[in-house]
Amino acid sequence: MAWDTEGTKRRLLEAAVHEFAERGPDAGRVAAIATRAGVNKERIYQYFGDKRGLFEAVLTDQLEQLAAASPLSPDKAGELAEYAGHVFDFHLTHPQFLRLLHWEGLQPPEHTLSAESARAAHYAEKVAALGAAQRAGALPGEVSPGYLLYAVAALAAWWFSVPQVARMVIGADSEDPQALRAGLIALVRRLESRT
Repeated sequence: MAWDTEGTKRRLLEAAVHEFAERGPDAGRVAAIATRAGVNKERIYQYFGDKRGLFEAVLTDQLEQLAAASPLSPDKAGELAEYAGHVFDFHLTHPQFLRLLHWEGLQPPEHTLSAESARAAHYAEKVAALGAAQRAGALPGEVSPGYLLYAVAALAAWWFSVPQVARMVIGADSEDPQALRAGLIALVRRLESRT
């Protein structure tokens, strides 16, 4: 019987998402990931090198899933509110992703810089698409495309990062994902607007 390498990697990544989201990259346990995946823990070392390599692979995989769920191609970059809605939807259905990013942010820079550079191309493509949309007149050009992308990403994610603040500021609507999504889209439409 042939070994299903890709299936094994996928199971390890899925198990690692949960372990790292709950415990972070330092406290996450390789044995727990392997058990959850139903795989010998030696496969983690074989496929990912070490626990840090697995954590970086998890972040890359999650970012690829986010990119697939929320495309921002040059021809769609002028539809920033729609993009924001897709990002919001991803966070709503993948709450572990923001926890992983928070854990990564708590790491010393020397632990994150190589992973950042490997994933930076993803963001560079989106920034380039927004810049092209600005040059074409589909988006206002007062804010640089990098700041614009960062603002939209922050607006789409912050509801899930600090839900207690949303409850205090927004009240009952903070418990209604559709109300939050509608509010987000209205805010981003203002960023798209020239008036």
